[in-house]
Amino acid sequence: MPDHAATEAFVDAFWDAEIVPTNADYIRIPAKTPAFDADREANGHLEAVLQMALAWSEKHAIEGMSIEVGRLPGRTPLILIEVPGTADGCVLMYGHLDKQPEFVGWHEGLGPWEPVMREGKLYGRGGADDGYALFASLCALEALRRRGTPHARTVILVEFCEESGSPDLAAYFEHYADRIGTPDLVVALDSGAGNYDQLWSTTSLRGMASGTLRVDVLREGVHSGDASGIVPDSFRVARRLLDRVEDPDTGEVTLPEFHVDIPEARVEQAGRAADFLGDGVWQRFPWAGSTQPNSKDRVTAILARTWRPTLTITGAEGLPDAAAAGNVLRTHTTLKLSLRLPPTCASKPALEALRTALTQDPPHGAQVTFEGDEPANGWEAPALAPWLAAGLDEVSSRWYGEPAAHMGEGGTIPFMGMLTDAFPQAQFVITGVLGPNSNAHGPNEFLHVPYAKKLTGCVADLLALHGAR
Repeated sequence: MPDHAATEAFVDAFWDAEIVPTNADYIRIPAKTPAFDADREANGHLEAVLQMALAWSEKHAIEGMSIEVGRLPGRTPLILIEVPGTADGCVLMYGHLDKQPEFVGWHEGLGPWEPVMREGKLYGRGGADDGYALFASLCALEALRRRGTPHARTVILVEFCEESGSPDLAAYFEHYADRIGTPDLVVALDSGAGNYDQLWSTTSLRGMASGTLRVDVLREGVHSGDASGIVPDSFRVARRLLDRVEDPDTGEVTLPEFHVDIPEARVEQAGRAADFLGDGVWQRFPWAGSTQPNSKDRVTAILARTWRPTLTITGAEGLPDAAAAGNVLRTHTTLKLSLRLPPTCASKPALEALRTALTQDPPHGAQVTFEGDEPANGWEAPALAPWLAAGLDEVSSRWYGEPAAHMGEGGTIPFMGMLTDAFPQAQFVITGVLGPNSNAHGPNEFLHVPYAKKLTGCVADLLALHGAR
């Protein structure tokens, strides 16, 4: 590799001068994903982010680079950037610029739309998920240009509906198929890190089967002293329905349709990751009081988060605030369900199995409905080619002083499965900055800037290794 110190100095300075201030501006824009902004076109926040990203990319355009904004009818937009190469092959890089909603519980002095830098961490919604990805991608390519290192033709795709499940991406993928070409390496900066001490490669992503369960027992609320004991409580009925899916004592999802055999290679990788992380596997979370994890066995915990199904209640309706709750037997209970699926579990059959389990033969004959969201398949990475497996260790050791680690992630990136199907021979480097306590989607989300700088350097060196094969 050319002079590492010179590359490190460039990446460090570029981040401080060009990426951190722009990412702070990005945080200020409440560019919520379409699923959480019904008036997105009138509000104009996604368009404002697009224009900001477009202006920044044009300012930092690499020689020969082209930028196009895709606007298919009825779809969110897309940014497509093409950087000509000086080596064989094609690299596809990916990011997104839509955000999750605000959520509650931000610490004093912090908030979703006001960037705050503390101890090298840039707080605010979207900075880590995934505002930095476009900027870091172009920084890595510029680092190669400055040191005269060959790299393959590179296409960068930036979408605006990932947090809604990427419903528009397939249409753009088809529309720009000729422009994209046939990538032999995919790099996505939208995933997690087990710690901030080394490069993390994501080997799998869970899928998703989500929806809204509603239980109705009355047409109007009735005094609880009059109705209770005769009319079943809608929350209890909902609770019994959930027991059909999940063991209430252990949290284990019980329906066989949601389970798969875990590949032995992934179990071995989980064991190595557990050795790196120690009790950080479960200590990384902001536990309340004396709450304990489902299991303190490190490998069991990693596999539960990455290869086993889990059910989470992410929202509720029909329950008044405690301060306003009178002695009334309520008409209904509505629960938003999020069922994470193993990477190789087919999501559509899983969603139908969930619907059947919840709605068939409801207790007390209650009126039960389940409206499913668009399901998302998970993803398992193909086996690493020898050059890439060695290269990940090499660049991680160079930038962090530790070899790379490999682990599945519990979230979903729908685009990955699409790419694996389209390009079965491609190699994948799925990585990111979402390490301990970074809390994407929740309160106090932050971007760990020192880690992100080194990750950018790792990406530059990987692109160089890919070009030199």
